[in-house]
Amino acid sequence: MMEATVGAVRLLPSTELPGYTFVPGTDTPHPIRDPRGHSYQRKSPPPRMLTPANWAENRHYLLALDFFNHGFYWEAHEEWERLWRASGPDTAVGKFLKGLVKLSAAGVKVRENSIHGVRRHAASAGEVFADVAAEVGTEYFCGLEFTLLQFAADRAAQISYKERISSPHKPSRVFPFVLQTEPMPLA
Repeated sequence: MMEATVGAVRLLPSTELPGYTFVPGTDTPHPIRDPRGHSYQRKSPPPRMLTPANWAENRHYLLALDFFNHGFYWEAHEEWERLWRASGPDTAVGKFLKGLVKLSAAGVKVRENSIHGVRRHAASAGEVFADVAAEVGTEYFCGLEFTLLQFAADRAAQISYKERISSPHKPSRVFPFVLQTEPMPLA
């Protein structure tokens, strides 16, 4: 994790990011259901199961990190949720992905101006990360450091988010951190 003043490095620079981010409750077209959606009728191959050994080669995982770090919180949520299903919800990886899903849901809630939702999802993400860290007994998991993930979730839950997002369509980071893997994968 790094402070947001540092630009987020793209992990999959060859993959184009969508032209807008979806924010429920706004006039942004639903990415999948609306014919104007950025992913309408796009068939994405099913994700490979994520493991602590293959995270640096898992394109779905790296794409979700790119989405999150560049303000596409709904899209990150969807990608991590697909990985969660493929990896098994009751596995350590599944629980870890559940934490990332909740952290990205907090980002969506910021965009929706639902501070209660932000706090609820971010706090829950922090709890999940703490539980998985205790279960696996390692400092890093799938390239991310548990201590920093817990700090990020706690920070996300405590910020006041007084500034309104000027354009709901335009992706923008709302958190003062990015999720940076260690080591950086070769894209």
